[in-house]
Amino acid sequence: MKKFVSLILAIVMVCSISFTTTAPTQASSVAVIGESLQKALSDVGPHQVIVTFKSKGAPTQDQLSLLDQLGVKTGVTLHSLPMAGILATKSQIEKLASNDQVLSIYLNEKLDFVNDVDTSITGVDKARKDDRLRKLNGGLPVSGKGIGVVVNDSGIDGTHKDHEFGRNLVQNVLGTTNLNALEPTLLPVSYVEDVINTDTNSGHGTHVAGTVGGTGAMSSGKYEGVAPGADLIGYGSGGALLILDGIGGFDYAITHQAEYNIRVITNSWGSSGGFDPFNPINIASKAAYDRGITVLFAAGNSGPGEDTHNPYAKAPWVISVAAGQHDGTLVDFSSRGTKGVGSTFTIDGEEWTWEDRPTLTAPGVDVISTKTVSPLNLISTDSDAAAIETAYLPYYTVKSGTSMATPHVAGIVALLLEANPLLSPAEIKQLLQDTATNMPGYESWEVGAGYVNAYAAVDKAFTNKSYGKTVNLYNDFNSNVESETVRQDFSVDYNPLTLVSDNSYKFNVEAGLSSLVAKVSGEGLIGEGNPINLVLISPDGTEYSSGISLLFALEYDRTVSVTNPAPGEWTAEVRGLRGNVVNPLGAATPELVKGTLAFTKVSGFSGLNDIEGHPAADAIKSAVNERLVDGNSDGSFKPNAKLLRKDLAKYLVMGAEIRQALPEASTFNDVSAADAPFIDAVTAKGAAFRDVNHTFKGVVLPKAAGSFAPNGTVTKAELAYSLVQALGLEAEAKNVTGNLTVQYGNERVTLKDQADIPAELKGYVQLALDLNILNASFSVVQGPYDLQPTVQASFSPATEVTRGDFAVAITRYFNAYLQ
Repeated sequence: MKKFVSLILAIVMVCSISFTTTAPTQASSVAVIGESLQKALSDVGPHQVIVTFKSKGAPTQDQLSLLDQLGVKTGVTLHSLPMAGILATKSQIEKLASNDQVLSIYLNEKLDFVNDVDTSITGVDKARKDDRLRKLNGGLPVSGKGIGVVVNDSGIDGTHKDHEFGRNLVQNVLGTTNLNALEPTLLPVSYVEDVINTDTNSGHGTHVAGTVGGTGAMSSGKYEGVAPGADLIGYGSGGALLILDGIGGFDYAITHQAEYNIRVITNSWGSSGGFDPFNPINIASKAAYDRGITVLFAAGNSGPGEDTHNPYAKAPWVISVAAGQHDGTLVDFSSRGTKGVGSTFTIDGEEWTWEDRPTLTAPGVDVISTKTVSPLNLISTDSDAAAIETAYLPYYTVKSGTSMATPHVAGIVALLLEANPLLSPAEIKQLLQDTATNMPGYESWEVGAGYVNAYAAVDKAFTNKSYGKTVNLYNDFNSNVESETVRQDFSVDYNPLTLVSDNSYKFNVEAGLSSLVAKVSGEGLIGEGNPINLVLISPDGTEYSSGISLLFALEYDRTVSVTNPAPGEWTAEVRGLRGNVVNPLGAATPELVKGTLAFTKVSGFSGLNDIEGHPAADAIKSAVNERLVDGNSDGSFKPNAKLLRKDLAKYLVMGAEIRQALPEASTFNDVSAADAPFIDAVTAKGAAFRDVNHTFKGVVLPKAAGSFAPNGTVTKAELAYSLVQALGLEAEAKNVTGNLTVQYGNERVTLKDQADIPAELKGYVQLALDLNILNASFSVVQGPYDLQPTVQASFSPATEVTRGDFAVAITRYFNAYLQ
């Protein structure tokens, strides 16, 4: 008989990196200066800062006069708060800080962490607010009510009001087993129950529990978890976790299943190595599965390489969760499976097939959830202070990891079981995959079926409607491409006052590449956005420009895509835009601009027998490789054929991260059953994944009431609408006013045919040009008596898009915004 000590193998917690800081202090006559600003003041500036005055309502005239006297000329004031956002030098900031009218001065830092956003992104909020789903649930929103969820982790702090012991935390068990400390006897393990706080070390389990089912009590509901009505059962090791501790959680769940209606067990921990169905953890998870308990495991934080998947997450009876970002992409640290790897095996007479891949993806970056309530946690991290309102800092913290993604799905499983308590673990796993959103550019061994969609999943749990027809994982494709991509990091120490050669980077391109993609971030020194332009210069001097977006303060990335790049020495050059109506504050600022070069070579392809020699051939191969387009069943692509509206719908769902629509009867009378799932998806409200609150129009507009015109063509202006709308930029497009312009060198050129663009599409055309998704055409005109030539620009909005045109556009779109 093997001794228990053989089970003691270290488990690697799938957790985040924390940073500590000291909260700013205030002298009696000096304003508070935020710590980030204190660090930034080593530079003279100017700095983007927020000044808060000692008053109520908008800044008074005396306070505005103070800014004027100090020479502060650029900024904005708020209507109802005593605040001004200004550009100020170090000297001006120091003088403001010493003035008795000023309460505080903080750096205008980028804010992009929020758990309340996560429940919007995943569709949880939509599921709760949907009147139809409430009626199906007896009039109340789904909350996971009565579903027992075991958090098998470091423990839970039951003194936190969001998961208070005796309320929604119905049991809290300390399960640490130190074999070295036991007497030499063999007795059943004893669990220490009814422990108010079992998370006395890491805080990891407390954070997980808050995401699963925290009530948000300490934030007025702002940081409510996914299933606030669920009954939480904490099984905690207190900190260090060994295999025996992990098994103990499963054992407790099975033993007490009936007592607490335990239907879910979430595990944000793991190890490394291959899948072994006889590993004690896998045996334990299988036993729980056999009892009707849905088991979830974090995929791991060892990405982005292949074969980094948590071995306990590989079991075919568990749900493995990868970590996604808020923009719908996969975060680099999320562990991947292995392409094409899997096997079939038999346990207890039942045959199982497993694939080395996650099941699906959920938010796992900058997740706000509960932290242990103790004097040690009164000091907040920089990330916490930037993301969380001051009043809530003692109770919540920011973490990243697949540990944080897994409890999102665990909470969603509780919602599904409330909707349909008869669902089995296998049915739940299938249901989550059927309703997922495609993640373009990733294969199933990286992201599973795609990004979790709680709204569609809850609907299916209630109605058992047919989902999944648009999921790439389940579909066969006519065209396939084999390729290899090599990436290379580079940087440019950009300074607008130095020579051009100092703002460039040289690199070599080998012969035979199908594409070259360069991407940099123009984030700026403090996340304010820097109006820089990335230009690639080929060996013969041809320039390929990223352009400078009017949204440079929101969209930092600058991307240049070159198909079939010429071999030889290339130059990546960073150029800045000087002050004008686009950037009234002046020139681009100095910045160490970091970027990545991606060199792709196609080694083989099929189902594309008519593209060789076509100008769009390499773009078509790239688009097929990333599942952004597909060829025809006869092996052709027909690059010169017009793009049909039904194909646009299909390709957007495949490759632009479009959510599935409810599988109702189609609202269109001219759509086939095969096309309906794709067309209904692109025309539905809230179709775009990046429409966080599910409120914008669809990404393709109907032709008329009840008509989609699936065999109609697509104009260039309509394509601009679809691609910009898919980025969730409806509000920005609607706010575009004035003449439409396009970047040409260092100037903006007005479109001479802007009057031909439908009024409702003008803003979308402007953004499509600024984001470098679509091109304008340029011509040089010089009359017989003109001293200088004039550059003219045209968009040609009514031009019908060909299939080759679309492949070029969607490849640029993908390279810039979806990978």
